[in-house]
Amino acid sequence: MEMFAQLFDFILHVDAHLMSFVEAYGPWVYALLFAIIFVETGVVVMPFLPGDSLLFVVGAMCGVGLMNLPLAMALLFVAAVLGDQMNYSIGRWFGPQVFRWESSRFFNKRAFDQAHAFYEKHGGITIVLARFMPFIRTFVPFVAGVAAMTRAKFTLFNVSGGALWVVSLTLAGYLFGNIPWVKANLNIIIYALILVPSAIAVLGAWKARRAEAA
Repeated sequence: MEMFAQLFDFILHVDAHLMSFVEAYGPWVYALLFAIIFVETGVVVMPFLPGDSLLFVVGAMCGVGLMNLPLAMALLFVAAVLGDQMNYSIGRWFGPQVFRWESSRFFNKRAFDQAHAFYEKHGGITIVLARFMPFIRTFVPFVAGVAAMTRAKFTLFNVSGGALWVVSLTLAGYLFGNIPWVKANLNIIIYALILVPSAIAVLGAWKARRAEAA
């Protein structure tokens, strides 16, 4: 329980923890940031790591000279792309292992075909938008792999979505993160970056389920 409490505290106070890490270990902060983004996007059981708020705080720290903006964005972009690529590859491997026998109770051919068709038709925008949704961004590349979305198409939108996600949030932190009002209300902004996209995703899923039931 103590480990989860520490993780929760890191998520909610990522700015203070990152500042302490920079003061103690200097350039090793880049390795830490790479690992966090890679694990959040690449390991399907780690969706709770602080991706959005982390990028914003990194941008703010770059704005006061504690980190190098181009280097940080480049490393985080690579981590985001490689993480999604690994998650997709796990899904591509895992799907056929589970669904190997069409007669098994785990395999629903109709559902599989529908998922594959959906990701071939709408998967691109799903992959890009999911980057901005905590929890969901960790599962989307895995499901895309299970649904056998073509790797070339997935990679195209993975790179595009990763670039948009990293650059937009890091630049937002760089440009606005050190404004006095923003600094005074940073905790609220971090909560908003976590809760608002999650609420939108839940609402969208609820509406989709209601429409399907109707």
